[in-house]
Amino acid sequence: MSASARSAAGTQRIFVVDDEPDARAMVGDYLRMHGFEVELCDGGASLRRLLALRMPDLIVLDLNMPDEDGLSIVRDLKARSSVPIIMLTATASPIDRVVGLELGADDYLPKPCELRELVARVRSVLRRAAQARPPEPPERRETGGVRFGRMIVDIETLRLRDESGAEQILTRSEFALLKAFLDNPKRVMSRERLLDLADARDPDAFDRAIDVRINRIRKKIEPDPANPRFIKTVRGLGYVFRPEGD
Repeated sequence: MSASARSAAGTQRIFVVDDEPDARAMVGDYLRMHGFEVELCDGGASLRRLLALRMPDLIVLDLNMPDEDGLSIVRDLKARSSVPIIMLTATASPIDRVVGLELGADDYLPKPCELRELVARVRSVLRRAAQARPPEPPERRETGGVRFGRMIVDIETLRLRDESGAEQILTRSEFALLKAFLDNPKRVMSRERLLDLADARDPDAFDRAIDVRINRIRKKIEPDPANPRFIKTVRGLGYVFRPEGD
């Protein structure tokens, strides 16, 4: 049964990836207490074996593991799926956060984490994921999705393609932010407004999180990300989306 089918049935599946047995078991037990189905992995290899059998609704991933760096796992997963990922990091440095967000992770928490907060973050990310993928009728998929410039956004699959057919996968956080722009064309919006519209407010008040997400989107939609045509920076105010480009 697919992850979406399980969600429809009322039980959401979470994979917890951590090389520390006690931490892994503690997080797993606490999530189960709050109604989630949980499977535990001790690293990247066991995670990939499990993913070959079934997909989760969300992954809780420790970044600091000896066998394989968690960021490389994020990179690999986001290159081939849109599964939401919450990173756990034992460092207070913002570097891991920035890199993880750039690679497509949906949220992060420092270790050791407060388990009640972890559950709240899990529910928030799952809620955003559900909002980012509203059910669409078959005819919407056939029409090719939402178009701007030479780009087409498929609302059902979260895929972005150009007129030549080349495709890229949008992460859920990227999709939510791009949808905020699509819903508000030619309107200058502050970072605060975009964070609210995309339900992407960074819980640790990392005030440049929106810039990281926009840079990721630009790399996927702009012919020249260094000189953007569609998502323009308005100095001192925020950003504006111009569907026709410059």
